Amino acid sequence: MINTTLCYVEQDGKYLMLHRIKKEGDLNKDKWIGIGGKFEDKESPEDCVLREALEETGLELIRPRYRGIVTFVSDRYETEWMHLFTADQFCGTIKECDEGVLEWIEKDRLYGLPLWEGDKIFLRLLEEDTPFFSLKLSYEGDKLLEAVLNGEVLP
Repeated sequence: MINTTLCYVEQDGKYLMLHRIKKEGDLNKDKWIGIGGKFEDKESPEDCVLREALEETGLELIRPRYRGIVTFVSDRYETEWMHLFTADQFCGTIKECDEGVLEWIEKDRLYGLPLWEGDKIFLRLLEEDTPFFSLKLSYEGDKLLEAVLNGEVLP
């Protein structure tokens, strides 16, 4: 089981998105995602999201909001628990990221970008300000087979 974080940093109706185009063998290659990464030993979800945001963007997040947990099940990869955050307060200056290109994207433009199908589900939950949630996404390759929100299968 892998534990990761993902954070959508918000400003002026936009999210800071990472276009994953630089890393070899990246399972997110060519996709647009939020910022985050794998836990290090002894880290909490909050520790991890703060460290990853600083490493990937140069930004220091102020009180990121823990929004939910997403369980990814795949026929290709180990099961992953992704701890999902948003942050609308930060300080620092954006730096170049070695995993891809960072860009502020209007929230209403996100769905036209190459995203994982499941990401569209949790982005909608964030937009709707859904209370803390558990979302299970099952994939076969890049194809989303099933989404289960708080124990109930989504249509």
